[in-house]
Amino acid sequence: MGRILDNINSPSDLRKLNAAHLPELAEEIRAAILGTVSRTGGHLASSLGAVELTLALHYVFNTPDDKIIWDVGHQSYTHKLITGRRDNFHSLRQLGGLSGFPNREESPLHDVFTCGHASTSISTALGLVASRDLQGSSEKIIAVIGDASLAGGMAFEALNHAGHTQKDVIVILNDNELSITQSVGALSKYLNRIITAPTYNKIRKDIEKLVKRIPRFGFRAYRAARKLEEGLKNLLTPGILFEEMGFRYFGPMDGHDLRHLILMLRNLKDLNEPIFIHLVTKKGKGYKFAEDDPMSFHGTGPFDINSGEKIGEKKASETFTDAFADKIVELGAVDSKIIGVTAAMIDGTGFKKYANKYPERFFDVGIAEEHAVGFSAGLARGGFKPVIAAYSTFLQRSYDQIVHDVCLQNLPVTLCLDRAGLVGEDGPTHHGSFDIAYLRHIPNLTFMAPATPLELKAMLEFAVSLNSPCAVRYPKGGSSLSMAPSLPIELGKAEVLRDGADIAIISIGAMAETALGLADLLAKKRVNATVVNARFIKPLDETLLVEIFGRIKRFITIEDGVLDGGFGSTILEFIERAHIGSIKIKRFGLPNKFIEHGRREELFSKYNLTPQAICDVIIREMM
Repeated sequence: MGRILDNINSPSDLRKLNAAHLPELAEEIRAAILGTVSRTGGHLASSLGAVELTLALHYVFNTPDDKIIWDVGHQSYTHKLITGRRDNFHSLRQLGGLSGFPNREESPLHDVFTCGHASTSISTALGLVASRDLQGSSEKIIAVIGDASLAGGMAFEALNHAGHTQKDVIVILNDNELSITQSVGALSKYLNRIITAPTYNKIRKDIEKLVKRIPRFGFRAYRAARKLEEGLKNLLTPGILFEEMGFRYFGPMDGHDLRHLILMLRNLKDLNEPIFIHLVTKKGKGYKFAEDDPMSFHGTGPFDINSGEKIGEKKASETFTDAFADKIVELGAVDSKIIGVTAAMIDGTGFKKYANKYPERFFDVGIAEEHAVGFSAGLARGGFKPVIAAYSTFLQRSYDQIVHDVCLQNLPVTLCLDRAGLVGEDGPTHHGSFDIAYLRHIPNLTFMAPATPLELKAMLEFAVSLNSPCAVRYPKGGSSLSMAPSLPIELGKAEVLRDGADIAIISIGAMAETALGLADLLAKKRVNATVVNARFIKPLDETLLVEIFGRIKRFITIEDGVLDGGFGSTILEFIERAHIGSIKIKRFGLPNKFIEHGRREELFSKYNLTPQAICDVIIREMM
């Protein structure tokens, strides 16, 4: 007898099943997810925890006519498996294969939005609801959001708006980590079975209408009854906050009880008002190692299914994140004014050591990058030296706070942009391609990029010594360069790594490794290159540039960010300002597009950012 999953090519096939077969299908899906993610890596724990929820949603609702909007998308693997992508699931997160997140290019019908950032689902769902109503259609719109994402300001702004409009939208809270409440069990199921039943809700509406029609005392009686109901709900459930925001709250419920989930969703789907459903699930459900250590298996590389041991995780050298982790602890030991701040990324950014050693000087603000920057501005105004560590792609969310709260005030806040450049398998929502372009033009901001982890340590020490805003960008992983940086770091001073008379190669950050490899290839073709590690995106080492351009008339720039508005553009703008002429120029970087997922080395090769690819262009077009 074959697997049930082998016959599920769309949600319509799922809805043909007897509900009694769904638990068996859930276990087959877990096995399929484990089999693939153990080879490709991916977001395992979240997807294992959302299997039953995903099946129940597609079973009850008429997808893809009805729309499911996933927040972040970490939990979307079951969704992919039952929406026509089962046979290609083995290619998850591989170049040319399936994305690790919902992606419109894969499935325009089922993946309503390409996503990867938190706290967006309720806003986009409400926009779809408004669009539906304006067009007079009747499809259901369901937003699924995790408890950590719900802490984001955008989510609360959307909840506030949705409750105010009283439009027909369903928000499902997948509570799997923060434990908003522990009230899960038989009593909760019983209470929610009653209040979700169609009979209960019809009687509730009829009583409202009847009481309101009573002369003189009708509305007073109705308000008194509502206050009594709210008081009881406050005692029996944790949902009074959402009720006050204009939602009907139902929960908490066991998010792994398929029978109860299906019954509940069927009872609520036609209420036609803002509905908030609170489910409690377990990250890593069904795989012991992920259940016991959900953080380690949140985003994981390949691993051995039987032992849970990670495969190929031995690091040959110190990573940039490791260097940050060690140096920030060292700096904190000598300067009590340094305050660590992150947005739900303690482990990912390397702040864990600092948080453990100086808990009173560390703040994790949750998934709220805008608040992290504004909060840090307040700390700086109060006399401290906040250091914010965040992934480059997530710091995009705080652009206005960087401009208005930090740089306009000229406050000593240090922004550490981890995962700058190409991050690899997580794809376009996570690549740090745009940070040079979105930060370099802001007044008062000093902007650096280290060539090696050792240089990052020196730059961090320099950054916290400034009495003004500073940003440092650095990539995922490490560097094979063993050179020690020339010290000390001086404001706006670059470093010459190699002298040559034929061409100048000006690189920024970790692309120094590529630049030196390129110089070696050019030397074999009797082309001698000057190689410059720029260090500073802003301010530039203008004195050095004038000297180089005075004697070398061919030069290239190399960066791991988008070319439009990037580091190479900074050099071109300087050439214009300095009225430097008679120079042959070529910029190398990323094109103006959203770069797909794939291993970093594959992406660098595809976009011609390897030493050999650049060498071929130089010989063909410049020499």
